[in-house]
Amino acid sequence: MTNSTIALGDKLQRYLIEHNLREPQVLARLRQVTASLPQAGMQIAPEQGQFMQLLVRLLGARRCLEVGTFTGYSALAVALALPGDGELIACDVSVEWTQVARQYWHEAGVDGRIDLRLAPALETLEGLLDAGRGSTFDFAFIDADKGNYVAYYERVIELLRPGGLLAVDNALWNGRVADPGENDADTNAIRALNDRVHRDERVDASLVPIGDGLLLARKRG
Repeated sequence: MTNSTIALGDKLQRYLIEHNLREPQVLARLRQVTASLPQAGMQIAPEQGQFMQLLVRLLGARRCLEVGTFTGYSALAVALALPGDGELIACDVSVEWTQVARQYWHEAGVDGRIDLRLAPALETLEGLLDAGRGSTFDFAFIDADKGNYVAYYERVIELLRPGGLLAVDNALWNGRVADPGENDADTNAIRALNDRVHRDERVDASLVPIGDGLLLARKRG
């Protein structure tokens, strides 16, 4: 028994993958392709993708948001968990990376569920609010530029329905958030979001030590 979260060494990490992960081949191939890119560190862990699928299914989610799409692994994981008439609005600014994403979304047969918006995410989120889509989304995932994390959070909370769930990636930032010697802009931005959510009475929250730290915030009714 332990009253704190255990550390995952290489051996235990392998056990977790071998005895838990159910990754469809299309997701595995996309992950392998992404691993060959110089920016491969932006890819979420496969066990995190599976955990997000579970959350989407538990919510019975039909309308989802993603801020930061990269090569599309997280979007594909979420879209595979949606019903046939589900919708995921994915926000990104890179044509190059999202071309990879489109290929695998099409191969998986879920491209019709994903509405890719190539524009600054704040513009897309504000456009959705202006279009009257506040309080209509079931699930959202943020994994984008850290400097805008608080701004993304505020707009996504408006877009989520009561009972809707937000997941934010990199909340532990490879441990740097807990190191007082780390004071770069990205680290401070993540700290600011963690502090904001911790104090925010509009949500129920939990910071889960999966991947690089997944901050969950459920919008209260």
